[in-house]
Amino acid sequence: MEKKPLDSLISKNGLWVSRKGYLHEIKSCEASLKSLRITMSCGEVIMVRNSRSSRAARSLRNHKFHKPCKRCCIPEEKIREFSAQVSREEATVVVRNVSSSRFNSYTSAIPYMEVPVGIPARQQACAIETPAPVSSVITAPKQARPSVAQAFVPDTRVKEQKVKKSTDHSFLKPAKAQFSQSQKNRILSLLGPGEMISFSKEKRSFAELESTLVAERKKDIREMYESSRENLLGKLERMITGFFVDMGFLEVKSPILIPFEYMERMGVGEDEKLSEQIFLFGDNMCLRPMLAPGLYNHLRKFDNVLPDPVRIFEIGPCYRKESDGNSHLEEFTMLNFCQMGSNCTRENLEYLIKELLQFLGIEFQIVADSCMVYGDTIDVMYKNMELSSAVVGPVPMDMDWGINKPWIGAGFGLERLLKAKHGFKNIKRAARSESYYNGVSINL
Repeated sequence: MEKKPLDSLISKNGLWVSRKGYLHEIKSCEASLKSLRITMSCGEVIMVRNSRSSRAARSLRNHKFHKPCKRCCIPEEKIREFSAQVSREEATVVVRNVSSSRFNSYTSAIPYMEVPVGIPARQQACAIETPAPVSSVITAPKQARPSVAQAFVPDTRVKEQKVKKSTDHSFLKPAKAQFSQSQKNRILSLLGPGEMISFSKEKRSFAELESTLVAERKKDIREMYESSRENLLGKLERMITGFFVDMGFLEVKSPILIPFEYMERMGVGEDEKLSEQIFLFGDNMCLRPMLAPGLYNHLRKFDNVLPDPVRIFEIGPCYRKESDGNSHLEEFTMLNFCQMGSNCTRENLEYLIKELLQFLGIEFQIVADSCMVYGDTIDVMYKNMELSSAVVGPVPMDMDWGINKPWIGAGFGLERLLKAKHGFKNIKRAARSESYYNGVSINL
């Protein structure tokens, strides 16, 4: 079945199925670039995204609903046609495209209309839509057709007998909720740090579960606003900056756009696999995939200026084409610190690493490893996730940067530090994002 956008389905059917399964008649529909404002005959006004795969679009395509809205007073013939999946070629509702300024205003809401005095409350909605004479409403014959509710509420006894053979489950409530993969992904994105869910044991429906989690996330965001108002990534950067300044390190800031020649000096030539991860600009520039080139340049220039040992650090963004998995990002934040000159031993390097991570309150372990760029390295691990790779120099590439003294250094990914510190299941919750704030979903 072709997945038509929501506005096309509304134009065809002239009906709407709410989250609770009520079938509404649509009075008017206005469309902006991506959203729809829908006004029901009963007076309810909603705003939704014009999606092909939303819950509402699926309900309209499959002609499934729980029961009609009593206040909308939908004609029974129209309900029968919708229930029988009868295709209607003519448009029943015209979806009007309006400007963004008009769409974002509320001038197109349902206008005020007077209802004749003396009409029962249940019939007032019908009187608004079909302004018949008062007498014709009051003196309706007693032998009228069954009401909409009576005509379409199924006999529960019959359904209990034929439940195994029935293929329409829209009226049934399963003991355990069933979730599609897209619904599972939505629920997982709404879970807070440390929260878990078992879909196999969950009895709430997707709508109920989503509504509960959205309310909790709104509460979390309001509490963050009332308490600290600090972004965790920015706060961590400030904490680390204060730590290294107090330890006697000089903070530096190097360019983000660098010559590709720097990467060749780092042993990442055009024929190397790592070069495929670099964002290139023109023939000879790239976005830095690491902070090391900038620190090399500063060490060389500060060598004869600052007292021994020279100690510097930098925190800033880096870019690599590696976004697979829950621990990698294409845009991430690095901390690199290094010391050149005297006292550049492995013991001192491990001391600095331990002091930093204990200051941040993060558990870790140190293991030996090796890499293509530096050779032998010291890896800092949190469970199965690498937090840092540290090196005791000198290394062969030093001569290409004009460095001829011993040095020690380490690089940390700040998003991984946040992931370890706060128990985020996915590193995207710790990154620069338009979907999460401090690990909490803001797509509410």
